[in-house]
Amino acid sequence: MQLPPDVREAIERRATEAGLAAVKRAASEMSDAYRAGSGPPRISTAERAAAYLVTRMPATYAAARAVLRETHRLLGGREIASVLDIGAGSGAASLAAIEEYPEAAVTLLDRDQALLATAREWLPRARMFMDDATRALTLEPHDLVFLAYSAGEMAAPIERLWRLARVAMVVIEPGTPRGFAVIRAVRADLLAAGAQMIAPCPGACACPMADPDWCHFAARVERSSLHRRIKGADLGYEDEKYSYVALAREAVEPAPERIVGRPRHHPGLIEIDTCTPQGLTTVRASKRDRDRFRAARHAEWGAPGI
Repeated sequence: MQLPPDVREAIERRATEAGLAAVKRAASEMSDAYRAGSGPPRISTAERAAAYLVTRMPATYAAARAVLRETHRLLGGREIASVLDIGAGSGAASLAAIEEYPEAAVTLLDRDQALLATAREWLPRARMFMDDATRALTLEPHDLVFLAYSAGEMAAPIERLWRLARVAMVVIEPGTPRGFAVIRAVRADLLAAGAQMIAPCPGACACPMADPDWCHFAARVERSSLHRRIKGADLGYEDEKYSYVALAREAVEPAPERIVGRPRHHPGLIEIDTCTPQGLTTVRASKRDRDRFRAARHAEWGAPGI
């Protein structure tokens, strides 16, 4: 999965103007800050802005596209005419939303003026507000409210943000134990407030995932040559790990079960960990059962069960 071509070209132009060596240093500094657990670093220079766009925006877009594609499928024909992207950053999630809902009016809210100014380049028709999440509470409701990698930093209670969602809310966090803890808390709070499950869970039952495990998925991101140079990477791709929850105002039919890990392939046997309304289970598909084995061979992490 890649960003739209015009966005990729604009990002490469910015990185070239900032100087590739300086952008590479900035990317390394930002990566160190993330690993140290000090939270998202400030995008205070042209080099840091370019480093963020090259290394993080494609991953955020890929995760948002994967989640929105599944959300759109399960919402069926429900109309999404407006999207509110809270903590929008450079607009990666808004771009993903437009891919799913091309006619939707999009509003971005973020406290970083530099990132919003950047987002304006590829989202010229979007409304934009520079402020934190508490400003969202003064906005009118939107059909879809999206928080991509921002809920963990929010001061506004999630239940109050939920009031802004006419149809659905989607929340994505990093696919780490801490990120999943945020998602699990959001899930519990909004289900208690009357929200209806869309995905990834097969229902509103208590989450069966127990420490030290955590529920997360992966979106494959195709690295550009610039991305590889800035990160000093050899592989032409990376897997963005993320946790998420999508909730609706009205009841929908969620997936009957969800694959929650990479299928494990053995000689003549495939094992698939799935989440069901009854809890976690391991599905075993033997080569002796041709149809089931064939389905298991094509099963993917994050997809509905076989």
